[in-house]
Amino acid sequence: MVVGLGAMMVAPSAMARVCAVSIDSNDQMQFSSRQIKVAADCSEVDLTLRHTGKLAVTAMGHNWVLTRTADYQPVALAGMRTSLADSYLPKGDARVLAHTKVIGGGETARVRFSTKGLQKGGDYTFFCSFPGHFAMMKGTFVFG
Repeated sequence: MVVGLGAMMVAPSAMARVCAVSIDSNDQMQFSSRQIKVAADCSEVDLTLRHTGKLAVTAMGHNWVLTRTADYQPVALAGMRTSLADSYLPKGDARVLAHTKVIGGGETARVRFSTKGLQKGGDYTFFCSFPGHFAMMKGTFVFG
């Protein structure tokens, strides 16, 4: 009976699939891609954001934020009232599904998040929440 229980405990993690994706940002306020696609069988996403520019975080910082498309602009506007220390995001805001910290030129940030709360075919937007960047630095996140 103990062996059977052990096998049951291992099974859920054996079913997990982590999907790695990466995206670059630069000093021209651009992401390297306007769309990120993640397969429906991915249980977690491990996203790497690279800032390929040279400017400091205070001048041209970038992050990667995921929200439902309907929440993207309200979250970005609310973030403009916060600070770099908060990654220009409202603290504890449930509309933020995942995000990296804000980074400067030459830096890299990662975030790993579960897809459990995402709907296959749902309407999701990723963007940079640094003040003024969200209008240009955005894209579509496709799950499933």
